[in-house]
Parts: sequence; structure tokens; C-alpha cells
Amino acid sequence: MVKPTLLDYLHQLRRKGVTHVEIDDQARAVLRELYTRGTALRTVAKTSATAESNRTAILATGSTPAEKIASLATIAETWQPARSLGSFRDTMVFSAGNPEADFMLVGEAPGYQEEQKKEPFVGPTGAKLDQILKAMGLSRDQAYISNVCKFRPATKNQTTNNRKPSHEEMATSLPFLKAEIDIVKPKVIVALGACTAQGLLGSEKTVGQLRESWHQFQGIPLRVTYHPSYLLRQEEGLGEKRKVWEDMLTIMEKLGLPISEKQRGFFKK
Repeated sequence: MVKPTLLDYLHQLRRKGVTHVEIDDQARAVLRELYTRGTALRTVAKTSATAESNRTAILATGSTPAEKIASLATIAETWQPARSLGSFRDTMVFSAGNPEADFMLVGEAPGYQEEQKKEPFVGPTGAKLDQILKAMGLSRDQAYISNVCKFRPATKNQTTNNRKPSHEEMATSLPFLKAEIDIVKPKVIVALGACTAQGLLGSEKTVGQLRESWHQFQGIPLRVTYHPSYLLRQEEGLGEKRKVWEDMLTIMEKLGLPISEKQRGFFKK
């Protein structure tokens, strides 16, 4: 958003009768970036409002958390606000893990391998996530794992290639994640990757800017960290792995999980 001081200055010039202001290439680039960012934020606000209004239509049925999650998945299969976009593939990937867990992990959208298995976080990315959970002393069935989007974002002539979901795609799918949180009632939510953080927090900041602070989503403490796929590209160094592990240690402390001295020293040089 353009700062008020700049707007005030332009209004002042207009009152003096100035109708044109000369700017250089650098100023044009800055204004273009501000315009693009403002457009993106307006899109998020608009689609989030639409998604929130649709949330009242999602009524989970069942007597247990598992039954309620299953009913959400049934509704998501034909959810028109998402389907009507025409930008998702057909196979739904809903969630995995324990619907009564204290610990909830959220990604952005399923990819090719998730679509094949109909389960979030499988293949090399899932294996990396499992390694993180194991280092915490947890298994996959002790966490609840989901995505903001329940369908793989489509591209032209798509095979194994994936793309990040748009703001609009995440906004139309967000009611399901909110309903899942209402059912699971986790003590901590982890947003995996910048795109997920954008979908949940509406922030355009990077993971590096967000990860060392606690945030809130639906009144629940939320931590942002790097996506496991990012770690797969960092196999040669310990630096980024240590950052993720520091995030996990903070989460373990929040959950009251035991932490050994060995665990505290993981991924240090």
C-alpha cells in the first residue's frame, strides 16, 4: 500500500495546480511493485470474504472427530466455490493422521505424488516430513496433516509438474481447513512454506521474516517454518536444517514434549 505521506504530498501538489509529476525508472519500479502487492492483497481480502461467507454451508456430521473429518471430505469432493474456479484437478486429497492430535501441520496444496496416493505429504517430501517428526519423537499418526487446498492446482498439458495455488484458490478452500481446526482443536499449528503462510495469515512476508515469531490462526498459536521440499534442495548444508529444527524445538516446548540434550544438538556443525 502507498504510504499516506506520499499521498499527502501528491494531494498537496494537485491543490497547487500541478497536474504531472516526472519520475525516473527506479521510482516506476517501486510504484509498480506497490501496485502489484496492493492488487494481491485486495484479491486475498475479496476471496477470503467470499470463503468466509461460504463457511456456514459446511456442517460436519458425526459423533467423533474422525467421523466429522470424513464428513468434511465428502462435502469437499463437490465443493462448488473451489470446483467452479476450473483451475483444480479432479482428484481430492484431504488429510491424514490423527484428528485428535495436539499438533497440526499444514501445507499449501497436493502435488503429483500426493494426487497419486490421495494422501498429503508423500514421496520424498513426505519422507522428509516423517524424518522431522521422528526427530521430535513423534510418528505421522501422532499429528494431523492437511493442506489449504484439497485439490492439485492444474496447468496446461500437466504431467508431473506442480504449481503453487493462487490466492483465490486458497481462499475458496480455506473454509475446510478452518472447519478441520474446529474439529481437531490442535494446541499448535505449523504452516509449512511461504505460500501456506500467505494463505493462512494473508502475509506477503518470507518464511525467514515470519519463522521466529508466534502467530495466531483462529485463536491457536501458529508457527511458520520452511517446507520439507525446500529442505530437499539443501542437502549439502546444515544451516537451513538447523533453522527448521529450531522451529521444531520451540514447538516441542510449546507442546510440553520432552527434549533431550541430544535433540537440542541436532544439525549443529
